[in-house]
Amino acid sequence: MPLDALFLSAALRELEPELIGARVEKIRMPERDEIILVLRGKSKRNLLISAGAADARVHFTNSEYENPAAPPMFCMLLRKHLSGARISAVMQPRGERVVIFKFSCLDAMGEPEEKTLAAELMGRGANMILIASDGIIIDALRRVDAETAPRRPVLPGLLYRPPAPQEKIDPIGLSKDDWVRAFADAPGEAPIEKWLNKTFSALSPLICRELAFRAYGSADATVAAAKDDGAALAERAAELIESSQNGAAAPYILTGEDGVPRDFSFTEIKQYGELMTASREDGFSALSERFFTERAASARAKTRGAAMTRAVKNARDRAQRRVSAQREELLGAGKREYLRECGDLIMANLHLVKPGDEILRAEDLFSESGAVREIKLDPRRAPQANAAKYYKDYAKLKTAEKILSERIELGERETEYLESVLSELDLASGERELEEIRRELAQTGYVKPEKAKSKQKQKPYAPRRYTAPSGREILIGRSNTQNDELTFRAAFKTDVWLHVKARHGSHVILRTGGAPPEDADVAAAASLAAYFSEARGEGRAAVDWCLARYVKKTPGAKPGMVIYTDYKTVAAAPKPPEALL
Repeated sequence: MPLDALFLSAALRELEPELIGARVEKIRMPERDEIILVLRGKSKRNLLISAGAADARVHFTNSEYENPAAPPMFCMLLRKHLSGARISAVMQPRGERVVIFKFSCLDAMGEPEEKTLAAELMGRGANMILIASDGIIIDALRRVDAETAPRRPVLPGLLYRPPAPQEKIDPIGLSKDDWVRAFADAPGEAPIEKWLNKTFSALSPLICRELAFRAYGSADATVAAAKDDGAALAERAAELIESSQNGAAAPYILTGEDGVPRDFSFTEIKQYGELMTASREDGFSALSERFFTERAASARAKTRGAAMTRAVKNARDRAQRRVSAQREELLGAGKREYLRECGDLIMANLHLVKPGDEILRAEDLFSESGAVREIKLDPRRAPQANAAKYYKDYAKLKTAEKILSERIELGERETEYLESVLSELDLASGERELEEIRRELAQTGYVKPEKAKSKQKQKPYAPRRYTAPSGREILIGRSNTQNDELTFRAAFKTDVWLHVKARHGSHVILRTGGAPPEDADVAAAASLAAYFSEARGEGRAAVDWCLARYVKKTPGAKPGMVIYTDYKTVAAAPKPPEALL
């Protein structure tokens, strides 16, 4: 993830005009390493600052975040010191992945003072540090003691010291001659991109490879392959660095053939050719929102839903093993006709059975070839009693076959339902959605109901709502129980119902107001149905749609399990709502 100093510099240039002078109205901390400053300036904006090891960043966000039941201590500290303050300056130490936010605020006596929030966005060392006007650390998101970092502890009461600069060459403002001199000391067999990454600060591995590609036509070019002593590399590097500093940078995101974002940069990346698509975003905040926020929400949901996922997988595996054993037993029950035939043959050949016989050898009347069948007998029983025993075993297996067939069908339905729940857990993007799924699993008996944390009943989570091209409403279920609510209670009979074909996914309702659905609306709803399903990562998916009146639920079916008729099928590309509507 190339959040290098150059990308950060370009992103801050976009943020700064709206940050300077903005007043801090609220401070939220939805995650242990993320804060959101609700700012009122030229407009109301939410500024997200993340100090996550894998997703450190700063940008405006429009996403909805769920706050924890109790705010963390660092959040309370920020509220105490920064609520009502105004941002007076935003600075980035040259070549560093650090953002310094200066706040004008009032002290306990009502006198003006300045406080500083240092956002150090440096991978595993990422941190947020609140600093008083005299440079003393008030507190930090992550305290670092002297034993862990002898050269730079981060603790309340200590003087704040910026991170030590890297022992590399600062490429910002470097002259062409300096580049050529540095290149002259590079080992000839070294790949240019590795030499750049090792020698210069502020450059991500992606940018190092891009510079090698732009200068010499290959991201894997070596120093020895450059016959111009690095002159072309110096020119390309100067152009790229200058663009990040003067406002000429542009946000680009790289996506693979499956449409999944893979990388990003402040310039168009050309080294991958047709293997990846570089698309320009509307801004650096929009880029970060798409690349980090959505993926981070999904990753957090998967982590939090891990226990539920294990429980559902265990239940599914048990159901599959049970069905497999029942199928084997059913194969044995399929031999019941042989038992009835044995009884019939004994009754037809009573005259051949002598007292004490253990085997009856008689012509097989049920065989076209007229072969001889050997039938085992109980010598302690009369011939008629042996026949009765075969008839009794036949009747038992006939009953067992019926029961086993019913149980196998129920087991297959249960497996199908549990597979759909696993799909829901995979698509869940927040704590509320996980809670909906947990409630569903508790209702169906797969997990224990949670004890009520308060007397006030929690309001059910609303379905996803989007607007179709015509302005009609599109509703999408977040769980199987919500799918049933949408399909059989919220939807009118004339609304359009959509679902990915033969795959697990959400029920989608397209409001029509009683009018025939427009093709563009159906296409948009079908793409959403494909996106909120197992087919999300595929290029195309088949989606069935029909009027809601043709969707039925069989008696005893699990939540979300339906049958439908009078449907049509369309091919749709799974697309996220923000890219589609």
